[in-house]
Amino acid sequence: MTVATMKAAISGGASGLGFAVAHYLVQRGAKVCLLDINAEQGAEAVAQLGAHASFVRCDISDAIQVDAAVDQAAQNLGGLTIGVSCAGILGNGRVLGKKGPMEASFFQRVININLVGAFLFSKACARHMSTNTVSEGQDRGVIIHTASIAAFEGQLGQAAYSASKAGVVGMLLPLAREFAALKIRVMAIAPGMFDTQMLVNVSDEIRAQLAAAAPYPPRFGKPEEFASLCGHIIDNQMFNGTVLRLDGAARLQ
Repeated sequence: MTVATMKAAISGGASGLGFAVAHYLVQRGAKVCLLDINAEQGAEAVAQLGAHASFVRCDISDAIQVDAAVDQAAQNLGGLTIGVSCAGILGNGRVLGKKGPMEASFFQRVININLVGAFLFSKACARHMSTNTVSEGQDRGVIIHTASIAAFEGQLGQAAYSASKAGVVGMLLPLAREFAALKIRVMAIAPGMFDTQMLVNVSDEIRAQLAAAAPYPPRFGKPEEFASLCGHIIDNQMFNGTVLRLDGAARLQ
């Protein structure tokens, strides 16, 4: 995919992993549109990224908003060839906690944002990518999801989060197989512990324990390392229909 055809919509793009991906792609000359629920952060992100970036406010769990936001992104970019799904929430909590049983609405909210949102974003992006005109042997589009190692080894208190990320992993291959006829690739990255806003309220002691859980390197991942892997996926056409762990060999206990 050439720089001229790199037009990316990034959900959750105003901060964290999504912003790192946007910065990486803009540095390569791509145009990006950030989809995020936080308008203030979105405006700040666009100011940092410059003229090749735009922002659309979007609740990723709302089907109508997602369709409209991706439509606007495609209009802003003059097309759409890359979709990176980074919007999500941590959603930790015990099913039977100190404050009582987990509310069904809490579980549903985590699923709606992390899983349903990823599905809605994929569907909207693929709809635009399917109309792209490409040369023989070229992709019409690439969609990259953010899963998690919690999809495979969920920890205590991660019932909702792990279920949502396992769902992302589960729908990956069926999407890749369906979209293959359209020349659209679908991938996912399962990051381990990354230094993003999701961990902003975690104590230093817990952060140290989490970082030490990775055999090597024994630290949190950097958002730019996630972004770099997105770049490799975009560049390498044989990446399709699978999940890549990015975790320093960490295995959650």
